[in-house]
Amino acid sequence: MIKLIASDLDGTLLKNGAQSLEPRTIDVIKRLTEKGIIFVASSGRQYANLRRLFAPICEDIAYICENGCLSFYEDRKIHKETMTRELGEELLHAIWEKDTAEILLSGEHTSYLQPKKESYLIHIRDVVKNNVTCVDDIFSVKEEYFKISVYEENGIGDSAYYWHRRFDKKATVVTSGNVWLDFMPTGVDKGLAMGKLQSYLGIAPEECMAFGDNYNDLEMLASVKYNYVMNTAPEEIRSTTHYITSQVEDVLECLLADGEDGLQRIKNKLSP
Repeated sequence: MIKLIASDLDGTLLKNGAQSLEPRTIDVIKRLTEKGIIFVASSGRQYANLRRLFAPICEDIAYICENGCLSFYEDRKIHKETMTRELGEELLHAIWEKDTAEILLSGEHTSYLQPKKESYLIHIRDVVKNNVTCVDDIFSVKEEYFKISVYEENGIGDSAYYWHRRFDKKATVVTSGNVWLDFMPTGVDKGLAMGKLQSYLGIAPEECMAFGDNYNDLEMLASVKYNYVMNTAPEEIRSTTHYITSQVEDVLECLLADGEDGLQRIKNKLSP
């Protein structure tokens, strides 16, 4: 019996740059909750952003935030992972020195920015709709470091290799969409956070389902029995998971209608 379902947002539940959920999505999650199934919003986004996004049901679901650095259930923090001050400052200096790169320094309740361009501030505050704190000196922020992100307005693809080569041995480095690359403490990812929630809730991987579309979802997908990847995901990701789908809600509605037997109608098994 499935007891917990986690889904990535951008590119999975939220498509084509959407910044709000469809009414159908909220309705399906409400129905899952009524059946005693816990839904987990799993994202690189901050906790406050996710609660706003899921406002009609924000008290009823769990959260994996900041690509696995934080998780919450019933507004209780389940875990938080931090990096050393030394590594954080090295990352901040590296991003600051790259002219086309912007910094997002994650805090538990706000995103710290020292924008190079006003358009970046507008994007994070008004489009992404994060809680934002602008500072004159990003190195003066006293809060513990846990996730530090690079934003490249014209796409992260051309510089991703540089960041991986420079920091792979010091941190977890993942692309998170077309314009973002995230740094977390070594070993921290959505899969680690999923394990923390499973342990806290007493739910086994065999009782869990997850959906994703990008490299930062791989560990989460590997931590559950029923793992679905979007048909728009890169081939490398699609080849590592059991099933593909074009719509998360289609899978969930089949589960609601007929239980796990209903999933047979839409499963598309990938070749080993």
